[in-house]
Order: sequence, then structure tokens, then C-alpha cells
Amino acid sequence: MHHTTPYTATRRPAPRRPRAPRRRALLAATAATALTLLVAGCGTSGSAAHRIRVGVSGDSTEWDVLAKEAKKQGLDVEVVPFDDYSLPNKALAAGDIELNAFQHLVFLAQSNTENGTDIVPLAPTTVVPMGLYSKKVKKLADLPDGARIAHPNDPANEGRALRLLARAKLIELKKGTGLYATADDIAANPHHLRLTPVNAQQTPRLLADVDAAVINDGVASLSGIRAETALFKDDPHSPDVRPYINVIAARAEDRNNPDYAKVIKLYAGRPVQDEARRTSNGTAVHLDLSAAELAKELARVDRQLKGAS
Repeated sequence: MHHTTPYTATRRPAPRRPRAPRRRALLAATAATALTLLVAGCGTSGSAAHRIRVGVSGDSTEWDVLAKEAKKQGLDVEVVPFDDYSLPNKALAAGDIELNAFQHLVFLAQSNTENGTDIVPLAPTTVVPMGLYSKKVKKLADLPDGARIAHPNDPANEGRALRLLARAKLIELKKGTGLYATADDIAANPHHLRLTPVNAQQTPRLLADVDAAVINDGVASLSGIRAETALFKDDPHSPDVRPYINVIAARAEDRNNPDYAKVIKLYAGRPVQDEARRTSNGTAVHLDLSAAELAKELARVDRQLKGAS
């Protein structure tokens, strides 16, 4: 996974002001203290204590809906978009955001291992199908021998893409291949496919240059690609897809923050879910799993990552 500089907020330094006389400073401090106590007593919804910055990938409009709903409960939810998958976890670990919601469990396990972080899943968002798309053929059977196929190159999504191609009967993987499959795990390639690993978010742009591309649903949606045009796609209800449940994640030490519980409840609510289904053309499926169930699944994924049985 490519490493880049983590997201950080920048602030312009405040201009230097002339020092006030001691008596004026004392009066100002007293007034400021009184104002602070007054604001705290009124429970102002915009207070810093209630600000929750959520890192997302691209335009996640369901989070804009959530932010509006959150205001009704006195929560200031700020949506922070990222264009690079490698950044939201680094920003979360650095404290530049409080939550993120862009990744599935396989990606999270890989990221924690590579970066030495302890980021945990709090709740599921959705699971969405990964699909094989083409601008050159309309049916899977029409892919030519020797077809060039682009697929995501990060370890989490590469494994999923290769498993998708195996379920489509285009390749065979070695027996016992886990979630993090690579080209070395291909046991048979009867159609002589030429696999081209690229950044996940670049896959739609290559459709004109390749015979087909394996594209994440969210990336496909942002590119205007309709899910129903896929030559082949995942079944979001299949147990095989559970490791690819997308999650709301936080730093481990903050997992019990009561404000985060409110965010989780809002995400599962009808306004947000309706928007998630609308923007995914109905392909996004919300699964009702607890934090404990997600932690158990993450641990299983992590054991596979580390080569445990």
C-alpha cells in the first residue's frame, strides 16, 4: 500500500496583539470565565466537545444527511472527504479526525498491521458488491481469450478481486488461499487473462483501455457506472462477503464514547439508509452486527493475514 503524508488540518497563526494593562486583562479573564460557564450551562450544540469529524472516501452523501440529523441531537458532525484510501486511517490515528467510514474489515486489518495502529470497528455501515465491468463486451462469456483485466492493487481489494474472478470461473486459486490472494495464488488461468493491478480508484478510467475491470461498488457509483451492468458481481448476502462489510471505525481507546453511539444509531436510521440505497442504486445492504461480532470477524481476518490457521 502506498504511503503518503497523513491529512492534517492547518491553521493560520493568530496576529500578535499589544499586551493590555494588568487590570484590563484581569477583567477580561473574569468576563471570559463567566461566559464559558454560561455557555456550558446552556449546553450549546456547537461546542467543541460535541464535534465529531468523520473521514469518508469521496462524496458520501449519506454522511451529509447524517450530519443534518445529528444537529437535532446537539452533535456537530463534520464530514471530511479523502481521495486516497491510505489517508483516513492515518488521519484517525493522528487525532485529525474522530471516526472514519470508508473501509471494510479486510482493509482495516491490513492497515492496522502495516501502520502499527489500533483502530477498531464500532458498527457496520453497508456491504456492497464488487463487480467486473466492461465497455467492450456485454456478457461474461464474450470476454476474449487473453483478455486484459484491471483490478485493485492494494492487498485487501486485490484478494477480493481475485476471489471474484475465481467465483466467475475465469481463474482458479490454489486450495486454501485466504482473503489476501495475490497473482502467486493463481493455480490455473485457462483463459490466459492478463491481469493488471492498479490503484482501486483508477479502475473506471481504464475501462476504455482494457477488456474489463474489477471495480469497487463505491468507486463505480462515483464514476456513473450502473451496478446492473456488471458482467459478474458479489452477492452481498453471502457469508463469503462478510469480511468486506464496511464499518464505522475509531481509535480503540475511544470505542465507548457515548457521542459515537449516537452517530451509529443515526446511521442505521431511515433517512441515512434511504440515501445510502439511493446513491448505490439499491446495491448497498445494511447488516445489523454488534461491535463484538465485528471484532470477532476482524480477529479472524487478522489471523488469516498473519498466516494463522
